[in-house]
Amino acid sequence: MNILLVEDDLELGNGVRIALEDQGMHVTWVRRIQEASQVLESSACDLVLLDLGLPDGDGIGLLTRLRRNQDAMPVLILTARDALQDRLGGLDGGADDYMVKPFALAELVSRVRALARRSYGLIGETLVIRNLTLHEATMRVMVDARPVELSKSEFELLRLLVKRADRVLTRRMLEEQVLPGGLGNESNVLDVHISNLRRKIGSGFIRTVRGVGFVVDRVVAEGAP
Repeated sequence: MNILLVEDDLELGNGVRIALEDQGMHVTWVRRIQEASQVLESSACDLVLLDLGLPDGDGIGLLTRLRRNQDAMPVLILTARDALQDRLGGLDGGADDYMVKPFALAELVSRVRALARRSYGLIGETLVIRNLTLHEATMRVMVDARPVELSKSEFELLRLLVKRADRVLTRRMLEEQVLPGGLGNESNVLDVHISNLRRKIGSGFIRTVRGVGFVVDRVVAEGAP
């Protein structure tokens, strides 16, 4: 999992980062809302751990923008605000979970895993989108219970798109995270991989957003091929 940690406390932030990375998760740690916004625009994150009292504003503002943009990315609030009104405000504002500081790191790791399972269709280590299943540990992909053979790059590209279903991922983001050396815009390697994936898994999964990138939709829009 790619996790964005937004926390200005150095000791707590470092502790959370180490605890999650020990579990095999990748953590991008920033201390300001502006930095968090830049990461969200340029990287594919699976989950946000969000402090509220940050040096350049209130984390609720960042959460509000995510939800206003119809971004369903899981957000877990980490804060010292323990009043019932604050907890209700965070959850009603779109947060998926709320933890009051201080907290046990083991509990945080457990809640992160639970959010991943609930939010991304995880069954064990299997991602499920409609009639497509993708097993991360074995790199197996099946459509209608039929195995589909993919190259490593094709699998990584599909995994990234499926884990961020319903969110448009930019070409630059996909190239940087999937292609060898982060091939630039002058290369058509990404388009070749997308074309191969559509041929192998079917044309109804990956949708092109012209001028932006690609998205896997959880539900096919009416009239779509």
